[in-house]
Amino acid sequence: MKKIVLALTAAAVLASPVAVSAKGPKQTPEEKLAKLLEGRVPGKPVSCISLTTARDSQIFDKTAIVYNSGSTIYVNRPRLASSLDDDDVLVTETHGSQLCRLDVVKLHERTGMWYRGFVSLDDFVPYRKVPKGS
Repeated sequence: MKKIVLALTAAAVLASPVAVSAKGPKQTPEEKLAKLLEGRVPGKPVSCISLTTARDSQIFDKTAIVYNSGSTIYVNRPRLASSLDDDDVLVTETHGSQLCRLDVVKLHERTGMWYRGFVSLDDFVPYRKVPKGS
């Protein structure tokens, strides 16, 4: 009986608001994106990026898709960004070696791969690291 009481007490402490607030407030997607872009400056938006250099992508809930292209990070704030969920899988049909403005990206839930909707890409804003000493 003593073990059950200890287990229930531990569970209650872990589920309490105090345990959550010890980690600090949860960051918004905009704050997470700003953190990723720290030390970088935006460049002139471009209509397309090369798929051969875009290594991976990251979704920021209801905000943006970020494409990592080595020293440059491209931020795309698509139309219907409110549909973006960081747990989704992006499925993009491309015709050629570039990902471009107005291309449609389908959203599929990660667990069952069920279709959830789509977003239409907008311009890609390149962010590059600030040169040291600037």
